[in-house]
Amino acid sequence: MNLSFFDQFSSPYLLGIPLILPSLLLPALLLPSPGRRWVNNRFSTIQLWLIHLITKQLMTPLNKAGHKWALLLTSLILLLLSINLLGLLPYTFTPTTQLSMNMALALPLWLATLLIGLRNQPSASLGHLLPEGTPTPLIPALILIETTSLLIRPLALGVRLTANLTAGHLLIQLISTATIALLPLMPSISILTALILFLLTILEVAVAMIQAYVFVLLLSLYLQENI
Repeated sequence: MNLSFFDQFSSPYLLGIPLILPSLLLPALLLPSPGRRWVNNRFSTIQLWLIHLITKQLMTPLNKAGHKWALLLTSLILLLLSINLLGLLPYTFTPTTQLSMNMALALPLWLATLLIGLRNQPSASLGHLLPEGTPTPLIPALILIETTSLLIRPLALGVRLTANLTAGHLLIQLISTATIALLPLMPSISILTALILFLLTILEVAVAMIQAYVFVLLLSLYLQENI
């Protein structure tokens, strides 16, 4: 029984094809068809407004030098949103519940922000390791603490995204299993559990969107420190 709970974190296959691949093609169907006008319908207007809002929120903490990252950060948050939300569909799985994928996204981007800071303003970047006015006896300890906190940033990014999505999926699996098991025994309790499952699913949709936003927002803040 315990193993079956974690089977949802392995991609299901149909005719040897991972079902996550067709599901990732689903957002392409939502893209508006090209036309002669800038805005074809209300749906494309909502899409453009949403992308503009996301880009504005991400670029607000950055100066003009950081605006070069606008396309990368916007594409990253749209990718994470798509993967997190599509993972809630039946017969799919969420790739962002795998720590390896999250670390593959977090580590190179964090390292890029760090190298940009060391190249453009090495004194200011290294100055973050030692706060101003630190007593002399505390300097070695503070440098060690700040260096450790700097190095665990990509690990914190990956673990935060993995843990939140994994916990939500496990809760949904547990409550849905309890709902089915209680249906022939206590129908009233089963209906109440199904209501809790519905509310939890709505919460999980919100968590999927919030975690994608937090992941990219923290990357933009790390970038702001180094430019």
